[in-house]
Amino acid sequence: MKIALTIIRFFVGGLFIFSGLIKVNDPVGTAIKMEEYFEIFSLDIAGFFHFFVPFALAISIIMVVLEVVLGIALIINYKQNWTLNALLAIIVFFTFLTGWSAITNSVTDCGCFGDAIKLTPWESFIKDIVLLLMILFLYFSQHDVQNAAAEKRGHFIVGGSLVITFSLALYAIAHLPFIDFRAYKIGNHIPTEMKPSEEYIYEYVMEKDGEEFKFEAYPTDPAYKFVAMNHLNPEAAPKITDFGVWNDDGDFTSEVFVGNKLFVILYDVSKSNKASIAEINNLIKALGNKLEVYALTASDGATFEAFQKEVGLDIPFYYTDATVLKTIVRSNPGLWLLSNGTVKGKWHHNDVPNYSEVLDLEK
Repeated sequence: MKIALTIIRFFVGGLFIFSGLIKVNDPVGTAIKMEEYFEIFSLDIAGFFHFFVPFALAISIIMVVLEVVLGIALIINYKQNWTLNALLAIIVFFTFLTGWSAITNSVTDCGCFGDAIKLTPWESFIKDIVLLLMILFLYFSQHDVQNAAAEKRGHFIVGGSLVITFSLALYAIAHLPFIDFRAYKIGNHIPTEMKPSEEYIYEYVMEKDGEEFKFEAYPTDPAYKFVAMNHLNPEAAPKITDFGVWNDDGDFTSEVFVGNKLFVILYDVSKSNKASIAEINNLIKALGNKLEVYALTASDGATFEAFQKEVGLDIPFYYTDATVLKTIVRSNPGLWLLSNGTVKGKWHHNDVPNYSEVLDLEK
């Protein structure tokens, strides 16, 4: 029994630490996912959920830090009752989120492991049910009491992990994720990411004389009645399916991948850091005609033009979906450098590069 408890304790604690660290790497991404949940819940369950949308980032930070700290506390057996109560509350909350997503299919990716590991809604829900049962098992089996020396060490370890994890989360918000798991990361060729990695393979399920048959090619015999078509290699699907750039004159997507271009990402000018535009303007002036510079925004044209006049951002702008822009760079504004469709650089508005750094990268 004691061995089983130890194995479960380390497994649950390790999983919470792993999940938390993945999200500490990108708290803004977790906040975006929380906003999605709150918006859906405000429509499907109760309107008061919309109240939490402005606090999504703060909730994200608290949640991801708690995951790591509680995982460590569980492994070192620190304050069992407090730790297990907190873990139980968190896993019940997660199970509610993933359960709702699985049943309604309203959120197709729970964000449980950020962008590192994608799970379907039902996979996420089953994972949380298993974790809930494990935590309940630990909760009703708790019996160890720490001595004074062990508890003192626990204070130091848990307190230290809290400070370190919180600091890492704040750093990732003020700059960019330490590790970029998204399809728009540096080094990726965007047009390639927009294509299937291999030819799709389908299986055709047909029925004849009450029996079911499966074919790799659609049968020509009219006696077979179509039942279903199964996609056998969904992992071959493009990593990017929603990238598009346009303006009032038409589509600009294909031109994005020609030559060297620097994009100023402004997915919502009303929430952008206006103070940083001055430094971006200085960069644009220093680049002169050595590099094409454009803005990508999800704001409407009139709003963006008014913003341009206010901050002196005199560059052509194009429209892109807000979710896509938030995926490209976790900064508003942010910078994104492409060379013939390959991502060469990404910068937070707190880390605007000098012109020589940009020009060196685009070669």
